[in-house]
Amino acid sequence: MNRGSSELVRSVALDKYVQPALSAGRRLFSIAVKDIMKDLQPIGFPTSNYPQICTSLRKRKFLVDNSLEIEKIEGPPSGSSPTVVIHYRVATPAAPSSSTNSSPAPDSNSDQNPPEDPAARAERLVDGLFGLLREEMAAYGGGEAFLRWIRSEDDPEDEAFRARRIG
Repeated sequence: MNRGSSELVRSVALDKYVQPALSAGRRLFSIAVKDIMKDLQPIGFPTSNYPQICTSLRKRKFLVDNSLEIEKIEGPPSGSSPTVVIHYRVATPAAPSSSTNSSPAPDSNSDQNPPEDPAARAERLVDGLFGLLREEMAAYGGGEAFLRWIRSEDDPEDEAFRARRIG
C-alpha cells in the first residue's frame, strides 16, 4: 500500500465528510467508499484501488486522530468493496474530574446518545475485532495469503523468536 495515497484518502474523508458532520453537531454519520472514490478520481486516484480506501477509513490512526469509533460497516464480508459504507460515532471525551463541581452539568444532547447496554457494547467490540482482523488479512492480500504468512517460517521476526526460544 502506498502510504501517501492512504493519507490522501484520510484527508479527503476528513475535509468532505468528518469535519462537516462535526461542525453540524452530528454524533453519528456515514462515509460511502464510492463517494470517496468519486472525490479522488479527478485527482488521478486509481479507480481499482477501493481496498485502500476501505482500509484507510478503518485504520486506528484515522479513528483516534478524529475521535471516532466505528458503529458498523455495511457491505460484503470481505469489507473491501466500492459498496462498503462505514458508519461512525463521535467518541465521547472523558469527563474532566473536578473537585469544585460535584454534580454533573445537564446535557442538552443526552437524548441523542442513550447509554449503551451490555449486549450492544459487546456487539460493537466484537465488530471492531473483526474489523481489525479484516484489515490485517487485507494487508497480506486476503485470508489465504494471511494464513500462508502465519504458517511460514520465512519471517525474520519469527526466526528471531525461535532463536531466543532455542538459544
